[in-house]
Amino acid sequence: MATKRRKLGNPLALAVMVLLTERPMHPYEIAQTLRRRGKDSSLKINYGSLYTVVQNLEKHGFVEVAEVQRQGNRPERTLYGITDAGRVEATEWLSDLLAVPVAEFPIFEAALSLMGVLHPDEVARLLAERLGGLEVRVAGLRGVLDKLQETLPRLFLIESEYELHMVEAEAAWVRGFLAELQAGTFPGVREWRTFHDTGEIPEAYRKAEGGDVNGP
Repeated sequence: MATKRRKLGNPLALAVMVLLTERPMHPYEIAQTLRRRGKDSSLKINYGSLYTVVQNLEKHGFVEVAEVQRQGNRPERTLYGITDAGRVEATEWLSDLLAVPVAEFPIFEAALSLMGVLHPDEVARLLAERLGGLEVRVAGLRGVLDKLQETLPRLFLIESEYELHMVEAEAAWVRGFLAELQAGTFPGVREWRTFHDTGEIPEAYRKAEGGDVNGP
């Protein structure tokens, strides 16, 4: 099942609509609520971009002005509420994101697909550096999650829990691959090393690509 093409594609727009199903809010309050609930770990939130998102939602009829507040000499504050169309859009959009896997083309996967241009010893060094960064990130995420769990229900933190598990999984995979490179047990590492040491394309590489090993 393919996902529907949306009028707005910024995940922050979805977050705004979901939050406004609770009650009308002004943009600053929306930003503060998202940060207080730890959503800034999975969404890029700043007041300027959020205000633009709210304007675009209003333009497409997904939110509307619910109230304009005036308090003394303070500037007016415009509260926005979600429309019926916004509720439908938010529900359908979120349902698609949860149910339909899509190819996201992570940059690390792209780098892995091209790493043969580097010497295996250099790849091992770089992966060791990445592993160190991942381990630091795991520790940081676990600390933040533990802290947020003191005041917020798990429902509000599930994406942080998912992020932690994904980073832990990546670290485990990198650790295992790195161990293979360092021990010399990774299949084809000898040919990979020979290619960089001699500049000659190994016969196994040519066969894998269907090339003529006797050709130029």
